[in-house]
Amino acid sequence: MEIADQIKDIKTQFRLAMNGVASTQMREQGLIYKLNFGIELPRLRTIASEYAPNHELAQALWKENIRESKILAAMLMPVDRFCQDVADIWVEQIPTQEIAELTVMNLFARLPYASMAAFRWIADSREIFQVCGLLLLTRLCMQHCEFNESASFELVDQSITALQDENQRIALQAFILLRKYVQQGKAQRKAVQNALNQIHAAGNSRLAGWIEELQFECSL
Repeated sequence: MEIADQIKDIKTQFRLAMNGVASTQMREQGLIYKLNFGIELPRLRTIASEYAPNHELAQALWKENIRESKILAAMLMPVDRFCQDVADIWVEQIPTQEIAELTVMNLFARLPYASMAAFRWIADSREIFQVCGLLLLTRLCMQHCEFNESASFELVDQSITALQDENQRIALQAFILLRKYVQQGKAQRKAVQNALNQIHAAGNSRLAGWIEELQFECSL
């Protein structure tokens, strides 16, 4: 089947599976898409299972300004054909936090250069790149990825910096990452504790609360 025919078939399945209530709820929660069918993830996984991983199909789906198309694109992209330059383009085009989280989970975390990309992204000045980098490192921690000494130092250093960012979206994601990281072991808890001791959170109740919670977890 040609790519255009596959796209047409997929869009037909989207229409048949449309959930107007879910779509409305997402819009009310601030998840704004040009087109959103409100389809739940289990149903999207079922649709994805009907197609073999295909670089051209995934690229075509990603270009569609449709929530479900972008989610499906990450599910169908073969990791061995997804180069770093294209990964950067996809990150730049991510429209919402939901798509960022799902693309990290379904694609970025499976890439052979995942950790390299994550560290490069968190050092980027653009918000969406920093968010995706932090999300990706969080996912790698959840997958029990082992970081060498240099990478571990960079993870803590960059996360502590992001934790103090005025951008709440970046700061919150850094907090979540650090919580996952300290769960990895004694060495990780000690590294984060030492870094937290250097932060002055006077006058910032949000940051002070996060530091207190992280320090508690480091003491366990």
